[in-house]
Amino acid sequence: MSDPQLRTAVLPVAGLGTRFLPVTKAVPKELLPIMDRPCIEYVVAEAVEAGFTDLVFVISRGKDALVDYFDRSPALEASLDAAGKSELLAEVRRVARLARVVAVRQQETLGLGHAVACARPAVRAARFAVLLGDDIVDARVPAIGQLAAAADDRDGAVVALMEVPRAETRNYGVCAGEMVAPGRMQVSGMVEKPDPADAPSNFAIVGRYILPSSIFDILARTPRGRGGEIQLTDALAVLAAAGRVQGVVFDGERFDTGNPLGLLRASLLLGRQRPAFRAGIDALLDEALARRARGA
Repeated sequence: MSDPQLRTAVLPVAGLGTRFLPVTKAVPKELLPIMDRPCIEYVVAEAVEAGFTDLVFVISRGKDALVDYFDRSPALEASLDAAGKSELLAEVRRVARLARVVAVRQQETLGLGHAVACARPAVRAARFAVLLGDDIVDARVPAIGQLAAAADDRDGAVVALMEVPRAETRNYGVCAGEMVAPGRMQVSGMVEKPDPADAPSNFAIVGRYILPSSIFDILARTPRGRGGEIQLTDALAVLAAAGRVQGVVFDGERFDTGNPLGLLRASLLLGRQRPAFRAGIDALLDEALARRARGA
């Protein structure tokens, strides 16, 4: 990573997970599994691989299990050790060693901008990363690391961009600007979830950001916007107007695990990358196709 001080990553994981109800009454959506590992582990592993060492989870009531997952579990470890289950013991300890995690509470669900603002007491750095917990990016170089490498303006921000069909712009924050190099946009403005006819481009912001600490003061002055929430895109628009936002079209495949079909897609495609599951997944898919062919 080009900036040795860029070591803190904020993960806003306080959402209610309404698209997964009723299961999310009891289980945080970020702990829903992709085979035997929860979604949040993939996001944390990306941050760690990119060199981030201090992770700040922004959680809400009932989501302490997210922090517990990355903590030691002495009773479980002792039980596995006594049973001679050395491989499982190593796996449990591996998770606990992944990262140093602290948590802050978002007491009201007032949007992504508000969630990022809640992390202010725990962020003691000039710049920090933000990774959304339901966006997984499968990439040779971690997506957040690609953004960090492009972050040459210490007072500016970098956002991850993905080209989407114009009909889907209503699902994203969308950037306006000029492509100044292959895969690099100088962002001049952004709109939260515009109608396709009003979208300034079809380059959507995906859940990865590098932000300057000055964003906290901007968020403190940002009024509630779309949906009555404090939108991070509204705060970023202030930086964009000053020429301080870059967009990077990242290299990698994005998985949206914030909805049931997206989680299923991630489970199938990411699961197939693991040799222990590949043959079994292929057999299940073959069975499903055969049933479809029979009209079953």
